[in-house]
Amino acid sequence: MLETAFVEHLFYLVPAGSLFALVYALFLFLSVKKMDEGSRQMQEIAQAIRTGTRAYLGRQYKGVGIFFAILFIILLILSFQGLVPTPVPFAFLTGGLFSGLAGFIGMTNATMANVRTANAARKSLNLGLRAAFNSGAVMGLTVVGLGLLDLSIWYFLLKGLGYSIEQITSTMLNFGMGASSMALFARVGGGIFTKAADVGADLVGKVEVGIPEDDPRNPAVIADNVGDNVGDVAGMGADLYESYVGSIVATSALAITAFNQAGLQFQGVLVPLIIAAVGVLASIIGTWFVRSDERVEQAVLLKALRRGVNISAVLIAVLAFMIIKYVLGPNYLGVYGAILTGLIAGVVIGLLTEFFTSANYKPTRNVAEQATTGAATVIISGLSVGMLSTVLPVVVVAVAIFASFALAGGLQNFNMGLYGIAISAVGMLSTLGITLATDAYGPVADNAGGIAEMADLPEEVRERTDALDSLGNTTAATGKGFAIGSAALTALALIAAYVEQVQVIKPDFQFNLSITNPPVLIGLFVGGMLPFLFSAMAMQAVGRAAQKIVLEVRRQFKEIAGLLEGTAKPDYATCVDICTRAAQKEMILPALSAIIVPIIIGLLLGVNAVAGLLAGSTVCGFMLAVMMANSGGAWDNAKKYIEEGNHGGKGSEAHKAAVVGDTVGDPFKDTAGPSLNILIKLTSMVSVVFAGFILAFSLIK
Repeated sequence: MLETAFVEHLFYLVPAGSLFALVYALFLFLSVKKMDEGSRQMQEIAQAIRTGTRAYLGRQYKGVGIFFAILFIILLILSFQGLVPTPVPFAFLTGGLFSGLAGFIGMTNATMANVRTANAARKSLNLGLRAAFNSGAVMGLTVVGLGLLDLSIWYFLLKGLGYSIEQITSTMLNFGMGASSMALFARVGGGIFTKAADVGADLVGKVEVGIPEDDPRNPAVIADNVGDNVGDVAGMGADLYESYVGSIVATSALAITAFNQAGLQFQGVLVPLIIAAVGVLASIIGTWFVRSDERVEQAVLLKALRRGVNISAVLIAVLAFMIIKYVLGPNYLGVYGAILTGLIAGVVIGLLTEFFTSANYKPTRNVAEQATTGAATVIISGLSVGMLSTVLPVVVVAVAIFASFALAGGLQNFNMGLYGIAISAVGMLSTLGITLATDAYGPVADNAGGIAEMADLPEEVRERTDALDSLGNTTAATGKGFAIGSAALTALALIAAYVEQVQVIKPDFQFNLSITNPPVLIGLFVGGMLPFLFSAMAMQAVGRAAQKIVLEVRRQFKEIAGLLEGTAKPDYATCVDICTRAAQKEMILPALSAIIVPIIIGLLLGVNAVAGLLAGSTVCGFMLAVMMANSGGAWDNAKKYIEEGNHGGKGSEAHKAAVVGDTVGDPFKDTAGPSLNILIKLTSMVSVVFAGFILAFSLIK
């Protein structure tokens, strides 16, 4: 084991890893930017998409800014009363700022790369793959770089103010609330925007009028492409940013108790940070191995992406062993086992998601077959696939929890077991730089396909962009599975950290978490209900916004002479504006529910009830998120499987039925489902931040 003085110097790997990630992201950004944008028509389409995304985010950030200002004042008042640590209100702002910045940079990069990907596909499939993937890597590396930068700044600042390591971790545990709040607004607002446009465009364009997807005659087509960026790039980036930061701070906080007797508290705090920093290097090396030949086959393209992810995972597995052995010592190699457990669980959950959502496998093909008998059977089969798909991920998470708990020494030392569960989440997220790259790749490829269709590029080019887009659907579905799995483990770590935080604030407090304790039982029920309430509000919002788009698209087809014939241009801007206004208005209630409910339950029933609420929301939120994501993915890919020429192909009755299924699945997989990841973490973060307030003013002490 290394000397403590030397170990302290290892912390500098964290800001170094942050800067390395950001510099390499800048290098990739500039390399993609140098690529040719293609024809004038392609550039005009790309500019329309960029204009729409900037208009949306500009309006979103104004609304979110008001929310952050109000909550900052509330937290500032609580800090004056001694109910939250003094730095928390300011860290709340920086967390939100960095989370929003990660999403903004990723989206700016994606809207720059989409047209270049389409043009690169005119030359070769591999060039198109590299353009889209490098764009995704910018998103992934920006997220991890900014996350480590935020943590480094606050660590050095608190240390400079004379805080002990116990005070630093306890204080930094409160920091995730800003990132979680920003992520929820980005996910919900972006999800409402993108699915309102997508559903409206498909129902009128494909089903009623019978024109292809991404046809330039469809007034909602630009809004649809804008939505891919604001929802699946900016939203996903903010989502995984807060998972990444949350898992690290929760693990560091749990290290204080876990390593108290061994005198290795600083080492235990440092380990998740170093693993995250080393994960940057592993992710960058993995990006070098993403290459493909010119075979337009999804299996070939998927293998190219997996090669990079697998190499990164192997590298982090080797490096993590050395970190544990030399920082904690050979007696703690069980902690390394917990890290491996998280890595393996993430890979397995991704593969399970692919099995239930890819048209290469039986579940999605069965959904496509059901389309031959109408929309009703498509919806029934898609729902059943989603429900069935929850079984194995729950088993994987359960095994990961027990294995990481036991391997870390939890059977002998309960607190070490909790540390093991937390660090398994860090292990799962350690290669986030490249894992998120494969996810953010999807919207770029999707946009490239849309630009190729709207610019009427040659059939050969569209075959390549369709192959890239099809792969993007698979990687996006896999990414959602990864995000859900990491959210579950991170939420569990945050629940354990919440319990410890309460005892730090009030050392003599005795928890009674028995399910026979009425406040705990009530909390379980309310927590279990919360994901359903949240999902209902999010899906109703999509439905209302999509209805407005449907009416607007119908109006334009009816009133603009020559639109269907292609002699007149549609009014794209109106559809973008409708989606923007609807998303800003509709995202408020779902987001506020995640913040208000745990505080109300805490004030009425005490901290025991809050612990029950967190457990209930984690369990139900995890399973509902898996079900929604996989049902939506199966419906989407069943539609694409039919469009490839199966069961009658495009324009057939089966295709129309599959489109209906896909429109039902859109808010499942891209609005409500992914937002649940953030819901279960934000409720935990809110509970941690307001623990002192609840202890002081709860009706039940």
